[in-house]
Formats: sequence, structure tokens, C-alpha cells
Amino acid sequence: MDSMAGLWAEVASVWQTAVFGIGVGQVLLALATFLLFLLLRRVFTRVVLATLSGITRRTKTSFDDELIAALEQPLRFVFIIIGLYAATQVVELPAQIELLSTRLVRSLIAFTLFWTLYRCVNPLSFLIDEAFGVFGHSALGDSLKEFVAKLARFIIVCVGVVAILEEWQFNVGAVLGGLGLVGMAVAFGAQSLMANLFAGVTIFLDNIFVKGDWIKGGGIEGTVEEIGFRTTKVRQFDKALITIPNAKLAGDAVINFSLMTNRRIYWKIGIVYGATEGQLRQIVNGIKDHIFNNDDFEVDPAKVTTLINVDSFNDSSIDIMLYCFTATTSWVEWMRVKEDLAFALKRIVEEAGSSFAFPSTSIYVETLPFGTPELFPAGE
Repeated sequence: MDSMAGLWAEVASVWQTAVFGIGVGQVLLALATFLLFLLLRRVFTRVVLATLSGITRRTKTSFDDELIAALEQPLRFVFIIIGLYAATQVVELPAQIELLSTRLVRSLIAFTLFWTLYRCVNPLSFLIDEAFGVFGHSALGDSLKEFVAKLARFIIVCVGVVAILEEWQFNVGAVLGGLGLVGMAVAFGAQSLMANLFAGVTIFLDNIFVKGDWIKGGGIEGTVEEIGFRTTKVRQFDKALITIPNAKLAGDAVINFSLMTNRRIYWKIGIVYGATEGQLRQIVNGIKDHIFNNDDFEVDPAKVTTLINVDSFNDSSIDIMLYCFTATTSWVEWMRVKEDLAFALKRIVEEAGSSFAFPSTSIYVETLPFGTPELFPAGE
């Protein structure tokens, strides 16, 4: 009986101190508590979040839908934090483990707060327009809002990392102070980074171009796909993606073709020298009729200059200058208008009884080096 009592005492001792000095019963109770909150998390997702999502889908704006989608994951994670905290409260932890668990819970709380802010940046980006409107500025473009959103997320991440490190007694200030020892090296190494960063801000503030614009500058030409802190990504017309530093674009002459009001057509039309004055006038007037009576062209003198005149006497042709602008700026539509104009020009020239000139050379021989050639009778 004494041996059985001793065995039972050993079992009781193991049950009470088996896991890092914590009883097995307490560990099971803590685990059950944590699983309970995981179950509540599932119920919260299927009931509360599903109901809120259904309500927001019936509203006219997309802001509430985006906000609920941004808050969903952090709210679900809150139950994990509560479950972990509750589990540590139902057991008697050793002082060292209790300190670690407290820091862990506080770190998770800080992580969740900054994670929530990070995810809410995009849904709340409309507030950027409201804030600038208060100071009398017009609404910002999508590209500038995206840039400000990136900057806000970067700041949130930096502050969040510092907050979590502080929870673990990590002296961030001392580390930042120690970086002063290598400040010169960092400064030289970060020169290009800072130059590109400020160049990116200049691009946004001066509204040089935005996402989706067709630009030419810095030795490249294409459509802007992304404007970042350091670089801008441009998709060339051959579908190759080029990443170019912002400083190179900001310091170069950039042509923004997307800001064109009209597209230009500038041709020199060569007519044969055999054309009479009347034929030339008929051709010029026919071209004017086609241009000025066609909605495909912009002919308002206040907006564009339109010139259709006999311009010069070239080596092989009499040149008519055609200088006009189309109403469209679309490349595809512009090509269609040019094609229609080319067909019309050919018809106008042919109806005038003339033709287009082509480069040619006429040689006039005054004397032959070997005298006059012998003429043979036609009948022989």
C-alpha cells in the first residue's frame, strides 16, 4: 500500500509540474480555452462578417466593401490574440515564461494595430483628396494618390517594426545613434536613392505624366505602367518592360503624347511638271474640300493651323504642302483617317488629269563622240 501511495504521489507530481513546471490539467485547460476562441472566430466570420458584407454590397459606394475586406483578416486575428491571452491567464506560469508571454501578446497587439492601418490605406485613400480640398487644392490624380498611399504604408511599416522591437526591450534609439558612425558611407551610398526619390516627388507634383500616359524621354518611349519611389516602369510598344530611374526622367526632356489635343499630318505631295496651272488649282481645291468638309479633321483656326498650298518646285516635281490636324488623338483612328486621305488624294489627282511625280533624271545629248550613226533604210 505504501508503494502504491508513493506511485500515486509521483503521478500527481508529474500531473502538476510536467510541462515546464505547469500542470498537465492547466495545459489542457489553456488549450481548451484557446480552441474555444478559435471556434468563436469561425462563428464571427460566418455570421458577423458575412452579414456586414451583405449589407455593404447593397450600398451604392464601394468604399464600405473595400473597408470590410481590409478589416476582415485583422478582426479574425484578434480572436487568436484574445485566445492566447486568455490561455495564459488560466494557468500559473513561471515568472520568466509569463514575461515572455506578456511581451508576445503585446507584440501581437501592436502588429494587429499596424496591420489594420496598413490594410486600410487603400480604402481611405479618398481622404487624401478631401484633405487637399480643405487647403484649396484640386483633387489629386490616381497616380499621386497611389504614391502617397505607398509612402503611408512605408511609414506604417517602419513605425510598426519600431513599436514591436520596443516591446522586446530593443533599444532602437541606440542603434540609430550608432548608425551615425557610418553616416558618411551611408550618405554617399544613398545619394542616388535620394535623388530618385525627390525626382519621383517632382514628377507627381509637376504632373509631368501619370500612369497610362504615352511618353518619350530618357532614351525610351512607351506607356507608363507604374511610378515608384525610385523608378518608373514603362512598357515599350514591342511589349518590353523598361525600368528607368526617376532622376533620369525628371532631368530629361519628356514628351507626353497623351496630352496631345490633336494629331498632325504633314505631307509633301509631288505632282508632275507637266501639270497645268488649272490642274494644280483643281488639286489644291479638291484637297481643301476634303479636309474642311470632313469631321475627321480639326479646322478651327483658334485651335490649329491648316495649310494646303503649292509650296515649291522640286527637282522632279511641283510640291503641294499638306499641313493639317485630325480631330482624334487615337493612333488607330489616326491611321484610318490618314488612309482615307491617301485614297482621296489619289482620286483628286487622277480626276484633275494629272499624276504623282517620282524621282527621275533626263539626259540631253548634244553631240555623240563617234559622229552621226549610219541610218539603215526602213525597207531593208
